[in-house]
Amino acid sequence: MDDRKIKEMAVIAAEAAADKKATDIEVLDVRALTTIADYFVICTGNSETQVKAITREIEEKLAEKGIVPQKIAGKQEARWVLLDYGTVIVHVFYKDERDYYELDRLWADAEKLLSNS
Repeated sequence: MDDRKIKEMAVIAAEAAADKKATDIEVLDVRALTTIADYFVICTGNSETQVKAITREIEEKLAEKGIVPQKIAGKQEARWVLLDYGTVIVHVFYKDERDYYELDRLWADAEKLLSNS
């Protein structure tokens, strides 16, 4: 998959999160920092119900493009859901978990493609 399509995948995920009123949405270009992915999408839900709704919307919007996650973790608990699309990893956090794990700080050197925080 070319970089344009990978970037588009990350933006679709971010837009889907915004559609469900996620907050603090960021798309980070982590290519220069790690080999595990090209982009991270990080966003926050204010309740477990909202985290589930955000996750579902992201999955549906990407599935419409024929893109399915390779792995999903944390969906049942809805505190930190990780959707692994290979080149794009989406993190949907419940607010307390996002504050605790501080992924934004950990990846502070990444270029921000999108940030509404």
